[in-house]
Amino acid sequence: MKRGRILLNGAILAVTEKDGQVQLPDGRLVAEDAVTWLPPVTPRTCFALGLNYADHARELAFKAPESPLVFLKGANAFTAHRCVSRRPADATYMHYECELAVVIGQTTKDVPEAEALSYVAGYTVANDYAIRDYLENYYRPNLRVKNRDGCTPLGPWLVDAADVADPQALSLRTRVNGKVTQEGTTKDMIFPVATLIAYLSGLMTLEPGDVILTGTPEGLVDVTHGDEVVCEIEGICSLTNTIVDDETYFSLTR
Repeated sequence: MKRGRILLNGAILAVTEKDGQVQLPDGRLVAEDAVTWLPPVTPRTCFALGLNYADHARELAFKAPESPLVFLKGANAFTAHRCVSRRPADATYMHYECELAVVIGQTTKDVPEAEALSYVAGYTVANDYAIRDYLENYYRPNLRVKNRDGCTPLGPWLVDAADVADPQALSLRTRVNGKVTQEGTTKDMIFPVATLIAYLSGLMTLEPGDVILTGTPEGLVDVTHGDEVVCEIEGICSLTNTIVDDETYFSLTR
């Protein structure tokens, strides 16, 4: 099942997907573009992976990491499907990052890799925008790169874990203004989902609502004001977002 959250007539509603439309709690069907989307979950703790695809590490001329490179993201960084993200006036290179997002479903501590996927509630899509010229360290991105307001669209749907046979066999694709600019597959992750859950739960207790962003493959390009960016993961969903300038962003969010 695909589950989501929307804002409609001032109320936050839990909705599901049916025949490509949004099914409201009362059974009515409405078009996807007729509602205001929220992220499908309110992220609790968010763990994000750097350089978790071998082709992306090569793209940046880095050696593949020997252990997961993890950093944290604040809740303010998240926005939703069909919302906007800001490209600051001083940015010279801003790129998308299409990522499989893993949502934890139950308290998870010291879980062996063989059992790790049973602790997943579901999967969704994230687009973890980065501004290259703000980056101080690829291995540990600083706050200015990964925790800017609205820099990480999430959603629109959370797909139940039971409906995803193998999270390591999903294709990823990004389109900018309709043109395919990034293609990859989750099988190329250096540290698969189960490995990441086992690793993180060995460091700290994971709780329901925690989110793991699993990294992006190669194929990053600069995006600018007015660009529509669509990140799609096979069997999960398509996430659409538009890049705007400072004036437009602040007029919409303040």
